[in-house]
Amino acid sequence: MIEIIQEYWLAYLWSDGQRLSGLAMTMVLLLATIGIGLPLSILLAIARVSRQRALRLPVYLYTYFFRGTPLYIQLLIIYSGVYSLELVQQQPSLNQFFQDGFNCALLAFVLNTSAYTVEILAGAIRAIPHGEIEAAEAYGMSRWTMYRQIIIPSALRRALPNYSNEVILILHATPIAFTATVPELLKVARDVNAATYASFEAFGTAALIYAVVSFLIVGLFRQLEKKWLAFQAPDSRA
Repeated sequence: MIEIIQEYWLAYLWSDGQRLSGLAMTMVLLLATIGIGLPLSILLAIARVSRQRALRLPVYLYTYFFRGTPLYIQLLIIYSGVYSLELVQQQPSLNQFFQDGFNCALLAFVLNTSAYTVEILAGAIRAIPHGEIEAAEAYGMSRWTMYRQIIIPSALRRALPNYSNEVILILHATPIAFTATVPELLKVARDVNAATYASFEAFGTAALIYAVVSFLIVGLFRQLEKKWLAFQAPDSRA
């Protein structure tokens, strides 16, 4: 097993100098999904808790659809189904975008994770004590200023534990990007397995790498929770 790791995995992990390695591609897909999906989710969460039905209903239908269907099917629809549409093929920019498997995978991941994150953030917004909002109104804050300085920061802090689970789920879902020909970590395991027929070593090493990355992500979020959720800790003086 050590020989297989040295001969195949280390070369794949640290790249061949011409393209991203499987681990690097997995991390790029994960970080890009978070970087695009989280800001989008914040905007949609504000609409999700809006009192205006015209804003709230479309977001509800969006989250209902993407949480109610498997990510794998969503990826197939975007990668194969959307590209087959005549409208997409007639538009050069759309045609070029959907020809790239990474773009299709990233779009599917962003739409999927945003649907879950919207509900997480919307729940956190609803859980904000009304006294904080009343205090902001007493200071004469506008609705936009209140969301920017009070509601959104407070909701993000309260949503950290649940959002950390969503990030781990995104990481664990990245292997299906191989369906869109994205050379992520699972492709490395498949290549090693095809070259050596050592299935246990190939996929076992991939599982170990996923576990290590997950552990690091969990550790990072725990540190953030200690810093930003300290106000929720029990008073030791009591």
